[in-house]
Amino acid sequence: MTLNGRHILVTGAARGLGAEIARVLAANGARLILADIAEEAGQATARELGARFLPVDLGDPQSITDLAGAVADATGGALHGLVNNGAIATGIGGIPFDEIEIDSWDLVQRVNVRGTWLMTRAAAPMLKASGSGRVVNVASDTALWGAQNLLSYVASKGAVISMTRSLARELGPDRVGITAVAPGILTTESTEYVPEHRHRFYQDGRAVPGPQDTGDVSEVVSFLLSDSALTLTGQVLPVNNGFVFT
Repeated sequence: MTLNGRHILVTGAARGLGAEIARVLAANGARLILADIAEEAGQATARELGARFLPVDLGDPQSITDLAGAVADATGGALHGLVNNGAIATGIGGIPFDEIEIDSWDLVQRVNVRGTWLMTRAAAPMLKASGSGRVVNVASDTALWGAQNLLSYVASKGAVISMTRSLARELGPDRVGITAVAPGILTTESTEYVPEHRHRFYQDGRAVPGPQDTGDVSEVVSFLLSDSALTLTGQVLPVNNGFVFT
């Protein structure tokens, strides 16, 4: 699916799933801007792909505003795609709901929920100006089946799914489409500390058994950023090899 000439911003693009999404988008012709709080790793990924890197802290509203201003300058004010991949997964290794620290809960919601909202809000004028804007939110299938011992993360990704549906109605009149992908556990740096039994639980429970690679998700994201995907606006795709059906 060609993305030739389309300006696309990917947050959380320094490593892991975000970096792999960026690689697929670059291969499909996108003109990329990568953003992450991890500047050194983000700059390395940007150099690899011939992309531009801009720092952002999704927990800081001013940082998001600054990023949007820099993106507007770089694109002439027209952005064709936004991938809201940036997030934190505090507690994803597993912790009971009644042991979550309040500060930890607040941090996860601030970055994953408020950060996604503010990033979309900041990018919306540029997405509208392009005439064919697309937003893809990276959620999680944990919010679709109610994974235990991950409450702060599950709650944040459930909020991202709900925001996707509501924003589809608000952005639709301007022909901006917004969708969400909900992967299961992937094989990335961010899941190395997840207990082995949780990986096995996923691998054994999938309709197509085994581990899931970041490339599977990235190709779907690439399609959702294309002109052809507008009719899917508001939808949540559980890209997880059949662990959850909706």
